[in-house]
Amino acid sequence: MWVIRLSAAAQNDIVQILIKSSEDFGAEARSRYERLIVAALRDIAEDPLRNGSVAREELGRGVRSFHLRNSRERSRDETGRVRVPRHFILYRCSELSIIGIGRVLHDAMEVQRHLPRHYGDEAG
Repeated sequence: MWVIRLSAAAQNDIVQILIKSSEDFGAEARSRYERLIVAALRDIAEDPLRNGSVAREELGRGVRSFHLRNSRERSRDETGRVRVPRHFILYRCSELSIIGIGRVLHDAMEVQRHLPRHYGDEAG
């Protein structure tokens, strides 16, 4: 299994997503969305090239994205699952079995405007 490392921007994205989810949909929905994010990160760690992952070379060498909808069933519990996830994870794999999570973004966002600084630079 690969090791996941969250950038400061990705950590902040997750915090803001969960705050907004709680405000808009309540604590139970927030909990479901949190489980979904964790499931997606686990899925990426198990296989960063899994079905549903997309090469995003236009964003930088080795950059991939994975939409949270691909992990919905694995995040289900007695309260249900997130019906319509709207976020995706941007990440890059290193040669050291580390997956760097750059951002967790809403799927309506203009991705280029929200990339971490130097994200398009060579992978390393």
